[in-house]
Amino acid sequence: MPSSPLAPISGSIRLFRRWWRLAVRAGVDQQTVIDKVREDSGFTPHFAFMTSMSAGIAILGLLLSSPAVVIGAMLLSPLMGPIMGAGFALAVGDSVWLKESGKAILLGTIISILFAALVVTMSPIQTVTAEIAARTRPNLFDLAVALFSALAGAYAMIRGRMGTIVGVAIATALMPPLAVVGFGLATFNWSVFGGSLLLFFTNLMTIALTATGMARLYGFRSVLSERQSQVQVAIMTIVFVALAIPLGFSLKQIAWEANVSRSANGYIKDQFGDRASVSKIEIDFDAEPIVVNATVFTPRILAGANEQSARVISRSLGQLIAVKITQFKVESGDDAQSAELAAARAQAQAQQAEIQVTRLRENLALIAGVPMDDVTLDTTRRRAMVIAKPLPGASLASYYALEQRVGAGAKNWTIKLQPPAAALPELTISDGALPEASARNLDLIIWASERLNLPLSMSGGFADMAVAKQALAARNVTVTEQFNAAIPSGAVRLRWLSPTENIGSQ
Repeated sequence: MPSSPLAPISGSIRLFRRWWRLAVRAGVDQQTVIDKVREDSGFTPHFAFMTSMSAGIAILGLLLSSPAVVIGAMLLSPLMGPIMGAGFALAVGDSVWLKESGKAILLGTIISILFAALVVTMSPIQTVTAEIAARTRPNLFDLAVALFSALAGAYAMIRGRMGTIVGVAIATALMPPLAVVGFGLATFNWSVFGGSLLLFFTNLMTIALTATGMARLYGFRSVLSERQSQVQVAIMTIVFVALAIPLGFSLKQIAWEANVSRSANGYIKDQFGDRASVSKIEIDFDAEPIVVNATVFTPRILAGANEQSARVISRSLGQLIAVKITQFKVESGDDAQSAELAAARAQAQAQQAEIQVTRLRENLALIAGVPMDDVTLDTTRRRAMVIAKPLPGASLASYYALEQRVGAGAKNWTIKLQPPAAALPELTISDGALPEASARNLDLIIWASERLNLPLSMSGGFADMAVAKQALAARNVTVTEQFNAAIPSGAVRLRWLSPTENIGSQ
C-alpha cells in the first residue's frame, strides 16, 4: 500500500502515545495518589479552623497593605485540597467524592468571606489599600497564572512531589481574593466585591479543571464512557473560553489605560523640553471626559499648555481627554530635579504625617471606648482631645496612665483625655505637709480638675484643709472647704460638686 503524506506524523503520534502509556503512566501509583488527594478534600473541624485563621490573617495583611502577611495567609489556607479533589473526582467520575469536595469548597468559601467581613466590621481601618485594589480587576494574565500553577500542582501530586504545592498555593492566591470579597461585603463596596469574587472563581475553576485534565492525561481510571468523557472535555473547554472572554476584555482595558498614561507622560515631557521635569501624573479614568492631572517643574512657564496637551493627546488616542497641568517655575534643569525631589520628599512626609494622625486617632478612640469620629484633632497646633466613656473598674489613675501612654507615642503632640467624674483619691497631711504618696494623689487631682473643669469641695480638719488648699491654689485649683469631724485627723477628702451644689456654696 502506498504510504500517505501524513504517515510519518501519524506514526510519530502513535509512538509518542505508546511511550507515554508505557514509560510515563506506568510509573504512577494511581490509588496512592487518589487516597492522598481524597484525604485532603473533605470538610473537617480542622479545615474550618484553618480556613478561618487564614481568612483573618489575609484580611489583616490586606488592610495593613503588608505583602508578607498576605503570603502567610496563602500558605496557611487549606482550600487547595478540596479544589484539587474536585478536579480528580471529575476525572475519575466519582460523584460521592465530588460532592464531598464541593461541600468543603462551598463551606470554606462562606466561612472565609464571613470571617473576613467580621474582622473588617470590627476594624477601625476600612479603606481600600493597594493590596485590596490589586485583587479587584482580574484579567487574562490571572487566568494564565492559575493555569500554569494548577499544571504544576497537579503534576506534583501525581508524581509524589507534594512540596511543590506550597509554591502553587502562593501563586494562585486563593485566600486573599476571598478576604477582599469579605471586605466588599462589610463595607458595601460592590465593585470590590464583584471583582474579587470573579478572581476567586477564575482561580477555583482553572485549578479544578486543570487538575481534571492532568488526571485524564495520566490515564487515571474512570467510570465514564467515551461519550461522557467527550462531553466533559467540551464542558471544560466552554468554561475556559467563558472565563477568558471577560478577562481578556479586562486585560485590554488595563493595557489601554497604560497606553493613555504613557502617551500623556511622553507628550507633556516633550512639550516642556529636557530642562523641565514631570513630577507626577494622575489620571481619572472614571471622569467624563477622562482627566489627566500633571505637575511640572520648568524654567519657562508655557501659556496654553493645558489646551495644547489636550488637543494632541485626544487626537493621538482618538478620544476626548482633558488635561490640567500645574507648573512650578525653577531656574534650571538641575533645579527642576531638586524641586521634584523636594516635592517627593514633602509628599512622603505628608503621607507619613497622615499615617501618624490616623494612628493617633485610632489609639485615642480605642482607649476611650468611643468611635474615631469622636476624637477631636487640631493638626495645626498638634493637639488631640477625646472624652472617655466610663470603663468598668477604671480609676482616675487608669485614665491618666492611658493618656500618658498615648502621649509617649505621639511626639510633639498635646494629648488630652477627659476622664469620667470618678472618685478622687484621699490626701494625707503629715506634720503640716504632704508626703510623697499624697503628692502623687495631688497631681492626679489637679490633672482631673484641668480635664473636667468641675468645681471641687474638700472635707477634713481646718488645719489639714489649709495645707491641701494651699497646695491646690499653687496650681490654680480652687476648692470649697467643708468641715467634717467624722474624717480622721490628718486626712483630706475631695469630691466633685454638682452645678446646684456649686451655686449654693457660692
